[in-house]
Amino acid sequence: MHPPRHSPLIAFLVGTVGIALFSAMDAVMKSLVLAIGAYSTMLWRSLFSVSLAGALYLPWRNGWPSGPVLRLHIARGVLSTIMGVLFFWGIGRVPLAQAVALAFIAPLIALYLAAIWLHEKVGPRTISASFLAFAGVLVILLGQAQTDLGPRALTGSAAVLASAVCYAVNIIMMRRQSLAAGPVEIAFFQNMTVGLVLLAVLPLIGTSVPPDTQWSFLAIAAALSTCSMLLLSWAYARAEASYLATTEYTAFLWAALFGWLFFGEQLSPYTMAGAVLIVIGCILAARRPQEASPALEATTA
Repeated sequence: MHPPRHSPLIAFLVGTVGIALFSAMDAVMKSLVLAIGAYSTMLWRSLFSVSLAGALYLPWRNGWPSGPVLRLHIARGVLSTIMGVLFFWGIGRVPLAQAVALAFIAPLIALYLAAIWLHEKVGPRTISASFLAFAGVLVILLGQAQTDLGPRALTGSAAVLASAVCYAVNIIMMRRQSLAAGPVEIAFFQNMTVGLVLLAVLPLIGTSVPPDTQWSFLAIAAALSTCSMLLLSWAYARAEASYLATTEYTAFLWAALFGWLFFGEQLSPYTMAGAVLIVIGCILAARRPQEASPALEATTA
């Protein structure tokens, strides 16, 4: 399955919007994690997400995906479950901007995974831009080191870092998946897989029905997650993973804004300086269209 050709710059912009929606979802999820816990938040949100994605996919589907594509959907769904639980558990213990800053190791890892697994060419300009952005992350962490956030922050940071490693693999899988299936199909099967995995461990963990005040937030989180997934799947089908991975850095700006607005998390000079480096890195990484050709054969066999 080969998607229609579009300018990689358009894909870059669409991916950036997808990241913005995903960041808004993170803020909503943090409030839910603080209220009802990471597992319950993901479980109940997944039920909303399956319903929404199913309404978009099931009435207009053209048959079921082939075995190899279905296996790809399931594999990414399982990985997304692990990644999500780790990340959302982590953001309940560290400031939102710090968690996103730690997660920025994912695009860097993804650059090299793309070269190894997808045989994409990673040029010196992209590498330099990514290291510049990562230098911004180090500046932010240096600022965070000046503040003692306690042992909860340490375990939360470790969970976010583990999630980032999973997300690096997720970025590569997203590229393959987007070449093999449409955005709505991807959203449906990923949400379905996440929901089933979470339900499978329900007897071991247990949960309770959220308070009435939380249901609207769960619905909003599901809607933001689904819209973000649709946009990112569209973008990754039209530009290389190594090119789009740098859009992840814009998440920090949104996390800083949402953390300040909704949780009173203050920005330090270190954070601001790091954000400037990240933005410069993202601008430098926006390569010319011919450098981000989407030509990659879908390996679905």
